[in-house]
Amino acid sequence: MRFLKTIAIGCLLGTSLTGAAAPDPEATYKAFGATASKPAATVAYGSGPLQVADLRLPAGKGPFPVAVVIHGGCWQASYDSRSGIAGFAEALTKRGFATWNVDYRRVGDPGGGWPGTFEDIAAAEDKLADIAATYHLDLARVGVVGHSAGTHLALWAASRVKLPAQWTATRVRPVAVAAVDGPGALAPFVGIDAQVCGKPAVVPLMGGTPKERAFEYGIASPIDHLPLGPRQLLVKAKLGPLMEPYVAAARAGGDAVEVLVPANANHFDIVTPNTPNGMAVIDFIAAKALPPR
Repeated sequence: MRFLKTIAIGCLLGTSLTGAAAPDPEATYKAFGATASKPAATVAYGSGPLQVADLRLPAGKGPFPVAVVIHGGCWQASYDSRSGIAGFAEALTKRGFATWNVDYRRVGDPGGGWPGTFEDIAAAEDKLADIAATYHLDLARVGVVGHSAGTHLALWAASRVKLPAQWTATRVRPVAVAAVDGPGALAPFVGIDAQVCGKPAVVPLMGGTPKERAFEYGIASPIDHLPLGPRQLLVKAKLGPLMEPYVAAARAGGDAVEVLVPANANHFDIVTPNTPNGMAVIDFIAAKALPPR
């Protein structure tokens, strides 16, 4: 635990573990996101202003495999957004994926947190069924890609088939999920989250502690629904130690799991495609995420 907190503090402050100053990789990531091209369409999947997703389409006629992209930001409204991860989504589009870059309500937004955040992820995933014919999307080849807190939400989206009927994916079922440097379980992240995010994140997201909201945490934690079934690609960087229990449990449950550990990676260069580590992650996903037609 002490080691995990040391890792988390280094990630949060943008310093090496020796205390040396480092460039601001988060600012670089967001600046790269700001250079992304305009999406082919921005589509509402709900009635709220944040219930939208940007659709980017690759060259060709399709049908296109789809990558649902879920940004991170500690489940907090004041952190990341779909504009931050837009450059990463565009890089996947250039590799042949239609990308569905999702925004969603978070803690601090009206209706954010439990259950609104999860309702948005489910609704955004299922919205693909409504637009597939118009944009030539291949719903048999859908993957979900999440970064940081989006890792948890991406794994959760893939777990919906294991949940009660309210949550079960009946329209779109992903065949792969790429989890990029984030938690696969919520309860073990309580306490560490304040180090990573600068303030508690999980308890505000869920509306209480794991003891107080045991049923809700059970629904919301992908590790509790293993095996998930879809192929899983996990990328480990600064938060890699937090992912180890999930990796072990997923493999023990029989899921197909592959892990990439880029050299000297930080939490943001792995989703900044103009960096070597960012390109390595794009290559990893493009090569392994979805089966050919």
